[in-house]
Amino acid sequence: MSTSSGQENGKVVVIGSGFAGLAAAARLVEAGFEDVLVIEAKERVGGRVHTTKPFTENVIEVGANWIHGQKGNPLFKIAKEKNLLSEGPSARKSMRLPRSVTTEDYFFKEDGKQVSTNVVDKVTSYFSKLTDKAFDDELKSRHRKLTLGAYLDDAFGESPLAATEDSQQVFEWCKRNECTDEACSSLYEVSASQISNYTTLEGEFFNTLGTGGYRAVLDVLLKDLPSGTVQCNAPVKSIQWDLVKKGCGEDQRYPVKVVCENGQSFEADHVIVTVSLGVLKDKATTMFEPSLPEEKLSAIENLSFGIVDKIFLFFEKGFWTDDCAGVQLVWKEGPEDKDVYESLSEGETWKKMWFKKITGFDTVARHPTALCGWITGREALYMESLQDSEIAAICVRLLRSFTGWSVPEVSKTLITRWGSDPHVRGSYTFIPDGVNGVEAHKALASPLPPKDKCIGKKHLQVLFAGEATHEKFYTTTHGAYLTGVREAERLINYYND
Repeated sequence: MSTSSGQENGKVVVIGSGFAGLAAAARLVEAGFEDVLVIEAKERVGGRVHTTKPFTENVIEVGANWIHGQKGNPLFKIAKEKNLLSEGPSARKSMRLPRSVTTEDYFFKEDGKQVSTNVVDKVTSYFSKLTDKAFDDELKSRHRKLTLGAYLDDAFGESPLAATEDSQQVFEWCKRNECTDEACSSLYEVSASQISNYTTLEGEFFNTLGTGGYRAVLDVLLKDLPSGTVQCNAPVKSIQWDLVKKGCGEDQRYPVKVVCENGQSFEADHVIVTVSLGVLKDKATTMFEPSLPEEKLSAIENLSFGIVDKIFLFFEKGFWTDDCAGVQLVWKEGPEDKDVYESLSEGETWKKMWFKKITGFDTVARHPTALCGWITGREALYMESLQDSEIAAICVRLLRSFTGWSVPEVSKTLITRWGSDPHVRGSYTFIPDGVNGVEAHKALASPLPPKDKCIGKKHLQVLFAGEATHEKFYTTTHGAYLTGVREAERLINYYND
């Protein structure tokens, strides 16, 4: 009988079939591991990647939308090698930075007047300069202690642009729009100095993959797994670890046992946990037996997991001009205005105005008669509790009153509800004010039992992957993918040492 030190006998269970889980499984299988199982809570694979075809034969991305940069991006490399990227004029139009502004964006005020492109141009360019300073770690020392919102207000206040009302209102729109990038309720809750930990890869952003969408990239990884590797509809109830005790005889061979809600259980030498930070926030205190070490629990508590939702509106025919890439909504008193934010921080009044958090409605690649609205934070979560028909009616009312165009009724909708999804509980990670991001990401990523406590115990029983465990590429699909590979390599090295 072969000894169990060989990796072909190492039994690994991966929890979650998003990019982190599938990347880990594919790498392990490639390295010769023969006993790898991926269990997924949902009825489908992909996690926060969810490509659907609700309106026509063309895809809509309910979840992840962008390949963030090219150089050093493993997902860009896969997509390019397998010809999964969209080419041609529509692709070029879609290769702009996420939620960036072009001259084809129409900015409307609530009185129905359009903001001049000159004002929009100046304010959005200046805003980008200010956020770049934060991302490039070039903040003045007095700004380093502030929230991102407070820093931006202070720096904008010093500019002559701050003198006109239109500029101030477009500036508020810029902050609201940046909330989508950060997945936060407000920039007044995000750390200004910590966002420089996030590293941007060089090269264009792609937000139109080819006709197969993001799912086609997932399929490349799935193809490398033996059939039956992924088991769906298996939400995990508990992860029992450290089961093999010295001198307890051989009755308990495996140190870890994963028990699912449906009563199934799986024993393993190693478990790689790739569930979202949202699920960890919800379940970490009850899911692990023995419970997680204090510093891991506080990392889970300290990092924030934000919500970004999309509101897809499908019309029988388009009512916007060909050169319009989006209708952006500029309010007199938008929710990211400092005074408005402070006045709404207490109480429930903000719920009456949840729709003010919508930044605007963008055109949708390959769907000439569809628009996509973006909303974040607590307002997004509140919106999730409403009926689709109510949300659609409010969006049509906004489009009519802001543009003055003749806007028809919506014929179909698709509204995401990532915050209420029990298997995700949000969209992606951000670093709140007052938290050391690098420390938190590291603590989240460290395997159990800790190295210094491994005498006489099996090492690497519970490993952690997912975008929240990457200190530089958190929030991204390539961050998730790379952490899956990182944990697979950790196991491969363990068996090769």
